[in-house]
Amino acid sequence: MSFAAIPFPTIDPVALSLGPIEIKWYGLAYLTGLVLGWLYIRNLLANKRLWANAQPPFGLAKTDDLLIWMTLGVVVGGRLGFVLFYDLFDYLQNPLEIFMVWRGGMAFHGALLGCGLAIWGFARFAGVNAWSTMDLCAAAVPIGLFFGRIANFVNGELWGRVTEMPWGMVFPEATRWNPIVGAVGRHPSQLYEAALEGLLLFVVLRVLTHRKLALQTPGLVTGVFLVGYGLTRSFCELFRQYDPAHWLSVEPLTPGIVYSVPMVLLGLAFIAHARRRVIA
Repeated sequence: MSFAAIPFPTIDPVALSLGPIEIKWYGLAYLTGLVLGWLYIRNLLANKRLWANAQPPFGLAKTDDLLIWMTLGVVVGGRLGFVLFYDLFDYLQNPLEIFMVWRGGMAFHGALLGCGLAIWGFARFAGVNAWSTMDLCAAAVPIGLFFGRIANFVNGELWGRVTEMPWGMVFPEATRWNPIVGAVGRHPSQLYEAALEGLLLFVVLRVLTHRKLALQTPGLVTGVFLVGYGLTRSFCELFRQYDPAHWLSVEPLTPGIVYSVPMVLLGLAFIAHARRRVIA
């Protein structure tokens, strides 16, 4: 172990045990992100100053239905995204493991696609504006991203590349994964992502919604979120451990960067569309 490396803190991934039932921090992180996101959306809807003509796209009562739709989008989309984007061949050999979500294995890009479909379904059945619904959800997503990345850190997964920086941390699973390299300091890339994809992106979107009144331009907040996440995720990928086994790992690209490029392009298209509607 290098002199500057910090030992990984001993954190039990199980937050609470009730007999055979285990409640893990990972699951609590998803629950916390969804509930706080739901509360934040209600707060945005209740602030009529943020909306054109002081008219929110729908009432607070419909946010309960939106929470259900978004929960399904996150869980189903995130799980299927992980299966398809990262471990398809392994899961084809053991298909029943696809349903074992308690073992972990969620992909944000899959959750994003799942939530997109969920928002479309909610907007259609509730008879509300889909663009504004997307903006509301986009403004709240960084909350869930923050807690999700903290959960990744608690689990000691998705560790970073080897570093000699003084905050480099020794992740036990990384040492077992590559015993030849041994116990060396690595970037705590999960915390980088929590700070950039979570806190920083939330502040940027908060300025847009409350200072620039961007919710009055449907699609703009969603566009900025897509671009912001794509860029911050791509930056953090430079510090996350490289996975040479994945078919999209072609230096200097990583799967996370490749999957983020369409997000950035789609976000720019959303921003352009929103600006055209304002000019028109």
